Amino acid sequence: MGLFCNGFSLFLIACSMVVVASGSFYQDFDLTWGDHRAKIFNGGQLLSLSLDKVSGSGFQSKKEYLFGRIDMQLKLVAGNSAGTVTAYYLSSQGPTHDEIDFEFLGNLSGDPYILHTNVFTQGKGNREQQFYLWFDPTRNFHTYSIIWSHQHIIFLVDNFPIRVFKNAESIGVPFPKSQPMRIYSSLWNADDWATRGGVVKTDWTKAPFTAYYRNFKADACTWSYGKSSCGSRSSSSFSDRAWQTNALDAPSRRRLRWVQKYFMIYNYCADLKRFPQGLPPECRRSRF
Repeated sequence: MGLFCNGFSLFLIACSMVVVASGSFYQDFDLTWGDHRAKIFNGGQLLSLSLDKVSGSGFQSKKEYLFGRIDMQLKLVAGNSAGTVTAYYLSSQGPTHDEIDFEFLGNLSGDPYILHTNVFTQGKGNREQQFYLWFDPTRNFHTYSIIWSHQHIIFLVDNFPIRVFKNAESIGVPFPKSQPMRIYSSLWNADDWATRGGVVKTDWTKAPFTAYYRNFKADACTWSYGKSSCGSRSSSSFSDRAWQTNALDAPSRRRLRWVQKYFMIYNYCADLKRFPQGLPPECRRSRF
């Protein structure tokens, strides 16, 4: 356990109130598939997933969460990663599941990764936004974060907000608020669609493909036996959490606009051809 204070005023509260779990991968995660292709090493401080022609690999959190902030540092597959997808997401289970997605779509050497984001509510997704990154995500570790509160879901990269999905239940849009979710990650072959719509296939002569993870942190409400570790929404242990703040501050809004102006390459809320009968209702609301 440790204290975590974020430099952005968006997330500032008294440090003593923000308790962050940052244990080891042995303690926090189970390797769920891929046999030897998923590994934990460096005393539990580093995890890797690999993909070869036989199989990919994946892991999931031991705990379930219902609201909070999740941070993970990733270093993505280097070189020719075309056809591969590294997925890192929160999800519940079942046909009406909720899900909050980061997916990193590989590309040919020298071409940028595409960061694909999506939000599923009650089993329905189709809320894709895609971005290029302003750095090479294969050279060093970078932090990818999800803030999930009753008011909104915020996607962040190196603490820059890139996307906000606001609670729009007041206009009939479902919002993830009642299904606890685990953290999942996987590295798998998706060369039927991942790179240029499936035109570019995975080059298996470059296998194995490997992604690395470190510095997992969760300032979040865990869920066990039908109860939240934070108590009710009105309790101080819930309402005083940093991620419960209601809005982006001015510097964060500027950073969000910068990312969306220069690095967003697809936004479902701007795809009039896809929605000829009218854009989804949440698209008509303020982004902030």
